[in-house]
This record gives sequence, structure tokens and C-alpha cells, in this order.
Amino acid sequence: MSDLLRAPAEIKYAEELDWLESIDDNPKPFSWRLSPKMVCLFILGSERSDGLDREISQKWFGDRSFVERSIVTLASDRGLLLIGDPGTGKSWLAELLSAAICRNSTLVVQGTAGTTEDHIKYSWNVSMVIAKGQSRESMIPSPIMTAMEAGAIGRFEELTRSTSDVQDALISILSEKYISVPELDSDNIVFAKPGFSIIATANSRDRGVNDLSSALKRRFNFVRIPVMTNKKSEAEIVRFRTEELLRRHRIELDVPPTLLDVLLQSFADLRATAAAAGSDDEKLESALSTAEQIGVLEDAVLHSNFFGERALTAHTLASSLIGSLARREPEDLAILNKYLHGVVEPRSKEEGGSWPEFLEGGRDAIATLS
Repeated sequence: MSDLLRAPAEIKYAEELDWLESIDDNPKPFSWRLSPKMVCLFILGSERSDGLDREISQKWFGDRSFVERSIVTLASDRGLLLIGDPGTGKSWLAELLSAAICRNSTLVVQGTAGTTEDHIKYSWNVSMVIAKGQSRESMIPSPIMTAMEAGAIGRFEELTRSTSDVQDALISILSEKYISVPELDSDNIVFAKPGFSIIATANSRDRGVNDLSSALKRRFNFVRIPVMTNKKSEAEIVRFRTEELLRRHRIELDVPPTLLDVLLQSFADLRATAAAAGSDDEKLESALSTAEQIGVLEDAVLHSNFFGERALTAHTLASSLIGSLARREPEDLAILNKYLHGVVEPRSKEEGGSWPEFLEGGRDAIATLS
């Protein structure tokens, strides 16, 4: 695992999954490696009331009902569509579900404008076709077809970014549970084995790009993942991800709780500003998601480690926030400058603490970018 830049969940948490599988005596749907109860426990972590001999870490932070509904959907043999704003943890939840259910979260199709039917069905090894003709051996199965043959979970990221013909091809897979290969005279149907399902994700901000047809919507159960608004839960997520970052980079650097509070409060302020804005021009282009908070903190931590005094400061945190969120010039810079003068400056005078240094760092960053 140390040789991988980013290990998939089934490798990263292999020990936990092995242990849970060894003690799991609950009924399992299809060919699932863990029962629904254990899948939920793996994702949300254990509690004392579970009576386990070891603690299972919490990996996804959100409402338990979202996880339970997702698991029930997959146990019912229906497709699951996780939909929400960017950075709400849809892909991470899909990865954890796949890892727990079939120990393989890597059967992924990434939806883009360039995604074709071949990406969700199959293509051909041209050199083998020229040498020996078309056969099952010369066919290259897509991740979705591989999941069908293995009775596993296939993932489709950013479904609404794919064109309508690709989405239509997915309808037959979800309905019929097989893929026809008309180029072959025999052995020309690939049937899905029990346990096969698809977890798709969709960005709610992509509405109107390639809207899902009614036929495709009927074949998915929708689970909407909202933006995290609970400060305590969001703080846990940011802290969890930051600790992972520090371990991965082998960095020994303290993240003071007061600076984490400053980051959380800043995002809460900017979200409130966006909610009160009268037009898109008055909103930051950023979705201000929890994932973007983690990105801001990651940038600040790495900068402090490599170019600072190996200690995170409010000045560096503010610089990272401005640099990460100022994506449009001059619109975003104007919004952030207004926030600094209208919110951070009065707060720095009233509360003191880390806010004055944060204000100075923000002003310096804006001056540099302007």
C-alpha cells in the first residue's frame, strides 16, 4: 500500500474488512462479502453499543439514513444514483459501498462529453481481431461488463456529463441485466451474475447539461446528499482528512483547533453571503463544499511544511483560502475583498485571537492577485 499514491478503499481498509467478514454471521444478499449491517458499520464506524472487540473507524460523515437507503437499494438489485453538489462525498460513499460489498471499487467509468457506448459495453483489441478475427478473447470488456460478469458493483461517475446515447445504452443494462455482442455468432450474450449493480453519481449543478431521461430515472433509486451544514460534523470531516494527509506525506505539523475554527467560520460566512446574493455574479464560483475546505487546509499545511516555519499560521491559511477560492477575476476577488472588510475586519477587532492575522493574510493575498 505504501507504493500507491492513493490506495482504493478495499486496500486501504483491508484489515478492517477482513476482520468484519470473519465475524459477520448475518444474512448476505447475493454474493456480497459483508451483510448490509456490516457494510453500514464499516462506513459509519462502530459504537460501544455494537459490542465489537475492536473499534471500526468512521470513514464517511453524513446522515445514517443516506447510507442505509443506499445499501437497501443495492440489496434490491436496483441502480443507485447519488446526487448532490460538488464536494459532498458522493464518490467517496460510492467507493466505500463498493469496497465493502464486493471488495472492488475500481470498476469505474468516468462520464464526460467524450464517453461512448464502448466505455460502458466493450471494445476490441484491433491487433487480435486482425490476426484471429473477432472472438471473446479479442473483446475488451468495459468496467461495467466486468462488474456484470463478476457479480460486482460497477461505478459510473458524473452520469449527467455523458451524452443521451450513452445514457440510453445504460437503460438496457439496468433493465435486462445483459449485454448483447452482435459481432459474434456464438457466445454473444454477457449475462450479469447475482450481485451486479451500478452506483452512479451526478452533480446537481450540472442540471441542463445532459438531463436524465424519464426511462433512466425509473431505473435508479435517488439518494440526495446535501451540503454539510453541521459545524461539528464538518469539523470532524476536515480533521479526519487532514490527519490522513499528514500521515500520507509523513508530515509532523500541528493544526491548532483555533485555526480549524477560523476555517469553518469563514466558509460558513461565505455560504451565508452566497445564499443572500441576488445573482450569480454576487456569488463565488466555488461551491464552498467541505471538500474545498479540505483543499484549502491541505494547501496551507503543505505550504507551511515546505516553505514556512513548519507551523500552520492564520496568515498562511488566509492566503490559501483566497488563492483557492478566487477563480474568476475580478468577480471573485471583489467578493472576497468585501468579505474581509465587511466581516473579518469587525470580527478581528471584537474577538481578536487569530482573526487579525487572518485578515492581514487575506489582504496580502488579494493584493498579490489583483
